[in-house]
Amino acid sequence: MLPNLIKAFAIGICASAPLGPAAILVLQKSLSYGHRAGFTTGLGVTTVDTGYAILSVFALAATQNFIDRYEFLIFLIGGLIVALLGASMAFKDPFRKMTGINEEKGASISDYFQALLTALSNPGAAAVMLALFAFFGVEISEEGGSVLPVLTGVACGSITYWYLFSLALGKARRAIDIKWMVWVSRVAGIIVMILGIILLGEGAYRILLG
Repeated sequence: MLPNLIKAFAIGICASAPLGPAAILVLQKSLSYGHRAGFTTGLGVTTVDTGYAILSVFALAATQNFIDRYEFLIFLIGGLIVALLGASMAFKDPFRKMTGINEEKGASISDYFQALLTALSNPGAAAVMLALFAFFGVEISEEGGSVLPVLTGVACGSITYWYLFSLALGKARRAIDIKWMVWVSRVAGIIVMILGIILLGEGAYRILLG
């Protein structure tokens, strides 16, 4: 039980870590309005990630041999999505719409739903979540008793990531140069793109193995 919980916690962090559209939104809210606004926005992303985790868990519970049989396909699709996301991060300026640092504000339900809709607009995240479940080797018992701890682990991992992410940016927001953040985003994009290529290579390697 404990290993599955630890794996699920790691999945929650890994699913949140790529600096995609939803993460950029959290970053913008944290830099513009502070920690509480950024964290509330991150909770919207957590809600979607947990929903995708539910789909992944039931896919695993319903067809335990699906991952073993089509693991190469999951790696190929997930890797392609991650690589394209990384390329988008590396070659675009996600901060062009930002206008300066505003006064800090509290949690807002509109921030939550804005992040929720942004995350839902990227259904490819479901394939990434499924790829992470395959990569970490999460096992679901036939009785389904391990489902709740796994979902709790994913949610806690995601919440922890967004809390620390928004807290760090909220603390440092007045000292951050937006031009510098553009380059950070580009470097992060290149790293994400490399990870996607590795996943693609893993899928291609498994195809070659037959």
